[in-house]
Amino acid sequence: MNARNSEPTPAQQQDVCRTREVLGIVGDKWSLLVVRTLKDGPLRFTELKRAVDGISQRMLTVTLRSLERDGILSRTVHNVMPPHVSYELTPMGRTLRDATAPLLEWSITHLPHIDAARAEYDTRPA
Repeated sequence: MNARNSEPTPAQQQDVCRTREVLGIVGDKWSLLVVRTLKDGPLRFTELKRAVDGISQRMLTVTLRSLERDGILSRTVHNVMPPHVSYELTPMGRTLRDATAPLLEWSITHLPHIDAARAEYDTRPA
C-alpha cells in the first residue's frame, strides 16, 4: 500500500493480477485432481488416465504439460523397452497438494449436501 493512502501500489496491483493467473492455472478441476492423484508418488500416463475419472486423453495431456511448465510436476522418460514416461510432483507441487487437500476433502464431504440443494433449487417454482 502507498504510505499516503490505502490504494495499492502499481507493483502490488501487478502481483494481484499475477496471483489470479496462477490461481487460474492450478485451480481448474483437472489440475487439482491430477495433483491429488500423484500424492503417493509417480504414475505413468495410463495410470493417471484410469485414476482421474472422466478426463479425456487430450485433456490429461494438456493438464500435464501445463503443470510441468509451471513447475508443479516433473516428467521422467525411463530408458527401458518399451520406453515409458512417469509424472511426479515436484517439491512445489507437494506444497500445492498440501494446500488444496482440505478443499478436496471438503468437496467430498459436502457433495451429498450440494446435490440435495441443487435438487431443491431445481424444483422450486420460477
